[in-house]
Amino acid sequence: MQVTIDKHSGFCAGVTGAIRRAENELQQTGQLYCLGDIVHNGQEVKRLEDLGLETIDYDDLRTIHHARVLLRAHGEPPSTYWIAEQNGNTIIDGTCPVVKRLQERIAATYNAHKHDDPRAQIVIFGKRGHAEVIGLQGQTNNTAIVVEKPEEADALDFTRPIYLFSQTTKSLEDFHRLIDAIEAQRSGFFEWHDTICRAVANRVEQLKQFAREQDVVLFVGGTKSSNAAVLFNHCKDANAHSYFLTSPEDLTQDLLDDCRQADKVGICGATSTPLWLMEQVRDKLTKLT
Repeated sequence: MQVTIDKHSGFCAGVTGAIRRAENELQQTGQLYCLGDIVHNGQEVKRLEDLGLETIDYDDLRTIHHARVLLRAHGEPPSTYWIAEQNGNTIIDGTCPVVKRLQERIAATYNAHKHDDPRAQIVIFGKRGHAEVIGLQGQTNNTAIVVEKPEEADALDFTRPIYLFSQTTKSLEDFHRLIDAIEAQRSGFFEWHDTICRAVANRVEQLKQFAREQDVVLFVGGTKSSNAAVLFNHCKDANAHSYFLTSPEDLTQDLLDDCRQADKVGICGATSTPLWLMEQVRDKLTKLT
């Protein structure tokens, strides 16, 4: 049996950068707060917590004073920076550079039109409640309209100007379907900006090709990760013998039996899946089979 780890899987550059910042801070001080899970993977969060990282929420942020607080790759709204400043906290900004540029573009569009063209609609193609989307909405004083899928385009006022942006990890195909839906109905001004991260978007085709080349696919991801859910579905479409695992402990007897009958077993994961976790799955699989 040949076991291969997908070379394109694992942390994206944004997540890698945030984790390196956390590791550097912890190496120097041994203690650091992180606003929300640094990555949607329980095992990686636990590893960093063992080094001294403490995960906090927004209520905690309001009560913590004179501490060092890491902002994860998803980015934060301006209100988070203001609260931290009021409490004398030092921000360690781990916002992904791609997300940071998107925040700046949305803020610039909002500031350019909020007075001279109050009818303008800033639209964000993204998942409601997602950390990145919350940060993007904050650039518009929470006036931006969030559209989760192309079928929701009807919620827009097509007689008013529309400025469309996208969450960086959304599907490129669905984004263009939304553009077509707006173009088909609009009677006013429409401007769209392709703000999808290609390092993430390109993984879909890479992953599907990898899955097709295997007899069995073990997809490793966190249950909180929306990216993991999306990529696993693509994996499943490409190879029916695809299984979702959160850790090596998920290697059940039935799954092991399926692997024993395979010539090629592929291991892959989401942008929030650490390489070391995929390696642990590989090592346990080879040991048990």
